[in-house]
Amino acid sequence: MNTQNTIYEPAHSTTRSMILCGLFAALTAVGAFIRIPMPLFDYVTLQTLFVLLAGMLLGSKRGALSLIVYLLVGLSGVPIFAAGGGIGYVLRPSFGFLLGFVMAAWAIGRLTERNKSMGRLPLFAAGLAGLAILYTVGIIYKYAVLNFYMGTVTPAWTILAACLPLDIPKDILVALAAALLAARLRPILQRQNL
Repeated sequence: MNTQNTIYEPAHSTTRSMILCGLFAALTAVGAFIRIPMPLFDYVTLQTLFVLLAGMLLGSKRGALSLIVYLLVGLSGVPIFAAGGGIGYVLRPSFGFLLGFVMAAWAIGRLTERNKSMGRLPLFAAGLAGLAILYTVGIIYKYAVLNFYMGTVTPAWTILAACLPLDIPKDILVALAAALLAARLRPILQRQNL
C-alpha cells in the first residue's frame, strides 16, 4: 500500500483565499477610478496602493492571483482599466504597467510572507522593490510597443524621464502608505488565520 503525506487545504481556507483574491481584484479595479487631488501632483489613484497591499497582505501566490483575476476581467471586456478594457488593451503602451502589477505583488509577497511580524520599514522596502519591478516591466513594455508596434521611435530614457517628475515620487508615497496600513492589518489577518 502506497501512502503519501499529502496535505490538503481545508475547504474554509480555500474559500477564504478565493474571497480575499476577489476582494483585492475588485479593490484594484475600483482604485483605478478613485482619484485624489494632490498639491504637487495631478492626482493619485488608489490602484497602486491596492497592488502593494495585495502582496503585503496576501503573500506571493494569492497577491499575484488577485491581480491576474483583475487582468483577465479587464481583458475580457469589462472596462475596469483606467482607460477601458478589452483584449485590444494589450497593444496600449501602458499595458506593461498592468503586467507589472502581477509581478510586483508576487515579489512583495515573497519578501514579506516569511516574516509575519514585519515592521513598517521592511514593508516599505518590500514596497519599493515591488515598485522597481512594476516600473521596469512597464517601461520595457512601453518601449517595445512604441518602437516596434507603433513605429514611434522613443528612447528608453525618454520614457523613464516622463515617470520621474511625478509618477515615481507619488508611488514612493503610496508605498509608504501601504507599509503603514499593512503593518496595522497583518496582525489582524494573522489572528483571523487569513
